[in-house]
Amino acid sequence: MHGRVSATWLILIAAVAAGLGLWLGLRQMQPSSAPKLEAGVLYPAPRALPEFRLTRSDGQPLTLADWKGHWTVAFFGFTNCPDVCPTTLATFKQVHQRLADAGVGQRVRFDFISVDPARDTPEQLARYVGFFSKDFVGATGPDEALLPLTRALGMVYARGEPKDGTYSVDHSASAVIVDPAGRQVGLFRPPFDAAKMAADLQTLAAGNGS
Repeated sequence: MHGRVSATWLILIAAVAAGLGLWLGLRQMQPSSAPKLEAGVLYPAPRALPEFRLTRSDGQPLTLADWKGHWTVAFFGFTNCPDVCPTTLATFKQVHQRLADAGVGQRVRFDFISVDPARDTPEQLARYVGFFSKDFVGATGPDEALLPLTRALGMVYARGEPKDGTYSVDHSASAVIVDPAGRQVGLFRPPFDAAKMAADLQTLAAGNGS
């Protein structure tokens, strides 16, 4: 129990710190050219991201280069998640369909990155992500690869103590917005609204020819 409480407090403290940093950043004057979004929150300036290397469910690497040339919405979770992750991916499926109907589906992609690599094998990730959309990308990697990326993105995760052979994972519930240059430009924060997210991503995609 002590380990579980410690993990929970760790993620809460990190989330508060990340939220405070976002709040302070948003108090700065945003460029007048910044698009107006309904659900997304844009940073005052894009954030450069470090190089990273994860493994996709198809065995191919996922690197920063794969986040370039299009808009990316990335969400960190795990396949044994009882509620937040399946609900989020179900919403992303609706967003993806709306974007396809609007003719901009190829300009935006959705990545689900597992922070539970011990249980989320490539086969498990492929089944899980594929249930929502064959176009979604599933990936994971060891903590040595995950931690630098999540920290750079302002995301956090913490695994609970195993009990009866299983465990849960606390993780950030926001989705990261990455621009075609491979930079973090903002966040979608829950609760997610498919119509508003799709409208925002159409706005972003329309402002970039990628």
